Formats: sequence, C-alpha cells, structure tokens
Amino acid sequence: MALTLALRDVTVRRRKKRILGPISLDLASMGTTIVLGPNGAGKTTLLKVMHGVERLSDGKVTWSIPEDAARQQQAYVFQNPIMLRRTVFQNLAFPLELIRTPKAQIADRVAHWAARIKLDDALDQSALRLSGGEKQKLALARALIKEPAVLFLDEPCANLDGRATREIEALLQDTHKQGTRIIMTTHDLGQARRLATDVLFLLNGTLHDGGQAQGFFENPQTPEARAFLKGDIVE
Repeated sequence: MALTLALRDVTVRRRKKRILGPISLDLASMGTTIVLGPNGAGKTTLLKVMHGVERLSDGKVTWSIPEDAARQQQAYVFQNPIMLRRTVFQNLAFPLELIRTPKAQIADRVAHWAARIKLDDALDQSALRLSGGEKQKLALARALIKEPAVLFLDEPCANLDGRATREIEALLQDTHKQGTRIIMTTHDLGQARRLATDVLFLLNGTLHDGGQAQGFFENPQTPEARAFLKGDIVE
C-alpha cells in the first residue's frame, strides 16, 4: 500500500521548551529518507511524530489514508532493539500472531525471514542470548515480516560492527527495492550516502536543509549543512 505523508506546522514542546518545529514537509510514497543532524537536533522526535507516538503541541500529521489504517501499515525499529523474552522463532512469529495469521503461514514466513537474517539455526535459542548485531537483525526482520508499507528506523546500526552493518544495509536496500518506504535516522554519513534517496537535515529542532540525496550531498544549501557534511561541530 503506497502511503504519502504531510506534516503541517508540527511543533513539540516539553516543559514549555520547544523540542521540534515548527516543521512542514511532504513525503512521497516511495524512497529512503535519511534524517541527519547533530545530537539533540530532534531526529528521533521527528520519527516518533511521523509514527504517531509523540504528542503534538501544535500542527497536524496527515497520511493519505485514515490514521488507524496507516498505523497498521507501519513498523518501527529502535536504536536499542527490544527483544521479547522468548525464542527467536517466537519473536518472529509474534507480529503474525497478533493479526491471526494461520499457523502454517507463520511457520513458512518465520523460516523465510530466519534464513534471510542467517538465524535459521538459532530458532529455538533465546533471543536474549543473541549478539548485538543478531538482535538488531532480528528486530528488523520482526518489523518486516508483516510487509509494512512504511518502516521507521532510529539509528539501527549505531552500536554494530562493520559486518553487521553491511548485512543490515543489504537487507534495507532489498526492502527498498521491494517497495517499502524507509524513513531512518543515522549519524553515519557514509551510510546516508549509500542508502538515501532524499535527506532531511535537522538543526535545533527545525528543518534546516534537505532534498534529493545527490543534490544535498554535492551542494548543500546552508552553511550549517556544509559544515556538518565536512565533519565540523554544528550547534
């Protein structure tokens, strides 16, 4: 299902302090949007606003279909993966059980995804005993097993080594090719260049720059974005 998203004058305040906004933007139904910016820029808050789990102080978030239906077509993966205190099989099966998928289909889809993330030999193992990279791959597979139209990712490779990062990036590139809309934060500029079709650059809670990935990386429009891409400290 192709979903488009519109934010209009979205603002988030906490204890009377503005954390985000006002932000207005439109996101098309396809592509991989990478959200960049220094620590404290509001990247995670923006993702939560889009996903509908952050209370707005002002403004409006509108999907191209009713909100409840849009929520059913989304998945969110946190920076620190949350594991159920169950086996790898049970973690993968859980989202399908929630939507009452027949058991035979659950078994087939779990086997498929376990093989894709190279955990097919660990299906009976506790998910809590996996390595950090394995947990992140499991969290990603658990999000994708329902075939969402939109996938939100908050720094999915922040604490991983190069090998695990490559595996997750390959899975994300595959996911993008299959038509899932990806919206993702990262501090890794190399990763952003490899994955992005478009970029949002946040600074101090506002949308400061952005656009199509090639244009943004080759010719950022603001001094702050240019400094950020050079690796300078931006405040």
